[in-house]
Amino acid sequence: MGNGVRRSLQAHFRSLKDPRVDRTKRHELLDIITMALCGVVAGADGWAGIAEFARSKREWFERFLSLPNGIPSEDTFRRVLSRLNPKEFFQCCAQWLESLAAAGPPEGEKHVAIDGKTARRSFDRAKEQSALHLVSAWSAERRLILGQEAVHEKSNEITAIPRLLKMIDISEALVTIDAMGCQTEIAEQIREEGGDYVLALKGNQEKIHERVQDYFDHMEQHMDAGVKFSYHESFGRGHGRTEKRVHFTCPADERIDPDHRWRDLKSIGMVITERTVGDKTTVEHRYYLNSIRSGAKRFGRAVRNHWSVENSLHWTLDISFREDESRIRKDHGQENFGALRRIALSRLKSDRSVQRGIAIKRQKAGWDDGYLLRLLLTADTS
Repeated sequence: MGNGVRRSLQAHFRSLKDPRVDRTKRHELLDIITMALCGVVAGADGWAGIAEFARSKREWFERFLSLPNGIPSEDTFRRVLSRLNPKEFFQCCAQWLESLAAAGPPEGEKHVAIDGKTARRSFDRAKEQSALHLVSAWSAERRLILGQEAVHEKSNEITAIPRLLKMIDISEALVTIDAMGCQTEIAEQIREEGGDYVLALKGNQEKIHERVQDYFDHMEQHMDAGVKFSYHESFGRGHGRTEKRVHFTCPADERIDPDHRWRDLKSIGMVITERTVGDKTTVEHRYYLNSIRSGAKRFGRAVRNHWSVENSLHWTLDISFREDESRIRKDHGQENFGALRRIALSRLKSDRSVQRGIAIKRQKAGWDDGYLLRLLLTADTS
């Protein structure tokens, strides 16, 4: 099985350019990448952790890696992986991940959630370098990362999202984006590339936000006039809170977008969230622009799947992978280590053979060589 891992990775990382000159290549690039990926899957949260994991598993790695000069040092892992071209590196990672996921069964509608996350400790005050912000595309139904784009300001998500959409296949996919990405150009791009959109709407689109809010505020009047509203409720519990979510959709009236700025706008949506934590209850209204037809159940599923990115991706990266604590800053180190975390998380999320949380799965991968190999070889270990 170990040789299968090497062949699989070799097939997808063959085109990756090695940043070293020939005289400094004491270790093969594929060996370094394989050990780094295994280390991050199994619990390593930095260069030192990867090097220590590799040293402790030397006999195991020797079964299928070349290791012409033994295990690389911490400095070698840091130097080589920090200098890789981040776009090329992530593209190779994503292609490898896709090759494993392709064998797995599809689950429901093709849904791509676009959202950003800041690595808070990655800022460098001395160099006046702001914290790295990674915008990710997450496949909700397949539980895997599809793409990432790095920016150094959250406000730059607007420019990062179009680049990210070009990197991935969104044909026949439902694409959900939070309010930062609610832009006419992005809606146009999604439809041009064959996808549908559900875009969260806030004050950054003041006029249409006011029109949608006003339309739902006068829902009863519109119902009396014959407008058909779709309605769906859902409930959730987690992290010490309970939530009741009420979803409404209706066809987009001509008055919502009189200038036809939003391509193929077919419906508008509203979510009323009643959240209770202890004895305190809060109510929030959120509004959406959709290229899908009115249907509250499908709309509600799309919104819930998008919110799940916080738990499936961002919350887990902070709690189980300690991303917010990472101080990796040099060269492309933070971006490339972020790619390793997201690839590792995708593999762990896809595994159903161990009914435990991500933290315990990472521990098991460090203890159980067979389990680690299955994570690196199979689409679904259920």
